[in-house]
Amino acid sequence: MKYEVDKLSSNKNIMKGILWATLASAFWGISGTILQFVSQDADIPAGWFLSVRTLFSGIILLVISAIAYRGKIFNVFKDRKSILCILGYAIFGLGANLLSFFLSVQTGNAASATILQYLAPLFILLGGFFFMHRRPNRIDLLVFVIALVGVVLSITKGDISELSIPPVSLFWGIISGITAGCYVVIPRPLMSDNSPLTVLGWGTLIASLFFNLHQPVWVGVPHLTTGGVIGIGAIVIIGTVLPFACLLHSMKFASSADVSLVDAVQPVMTFILSVMFLHTQISLMEVVGSALVVVAIYILQNYKRKLSTKDELES
Repeated sequence: MKYEVDKLSSNKNIMKGILWATLASAFWGISGTILQFVSQDADIPAGWFLSVRTLFSGIILLVISAIAYRGKIFNVFKDRKSILCILGYAIFGLGANLLSFFLSVQTGNAASATILQYLAPLFILLGGFFFMHRRPNRIDLLVFVIALVGVVLSITKGDISELSIPPVSLFWGIISGITAGCYVVIPRPLMSDNSPLTVLGWGTLIASLFFNLHQPVWVGVPHLTTGGVIGIGAIVIIGTVLPFACLLHSMKFASSADVSLVDAVQPVMTFILSVMFLHTQISLMEVVGSALVVVAIYILQNYKRKLSTKDELES
């Protein structure tokens, strides 16, 4: 009887965690749609926008982190290895990902850019194969084939002689997927001794320093409409602070493996909102292709979750 009660309580906690993670993914999906408005309709330059976004997001995240963890927020600079890790994360992970995703959305659309970025787990898989010499198993190969077919359908609408998005948007979308993989892999050594919130805060603020060296926030300020100001503020809050807070809260109830299963909410939300509010024209083949990509990544994440659970039971 006690076992059944404990199991029921555990299941409720997992569901709580998944619901909070779903909310986080939904926020990211909403921010992707707002980003298309900011980059295209409001005509805000990439350099200036990224300087503003990373500066204010970094400050907000570090203030929250300082309140929660006090002096521990400086542990990321405790030795040379940690410093190199946070610098690599800020430049090649977070900074490069924000830039490439923005350019992919600006030159194409949020829906396609989000799907291409969603391929990050596959790029991590390929990185493990080429650099760590990890042999892919049958599930890996199946996922790769399904995702590849999905991407081809998404960017060609089923006609391989013509792309549905500009080649430059496809290029930046692929770079976005690769850098999203770097965003996940590079900071892992820091996560054992530091809060993810602290790592993200410092990574964002350091990225801001580099963006501001290129384009200071006080130089070349574009003409901002009320909608543009609201859009930038929404991306800082809805696209950074709120989703990460929800994601961290979800970890209190469920494991990262369980939480990762709802990552698909982000591209789905972006697709729906892009069609509803930005009047993005999406064909049936694009929907089918995007669905295949989502299914492929879900299979991969679910497979990883089962392996993680199996390892925990055996240890």
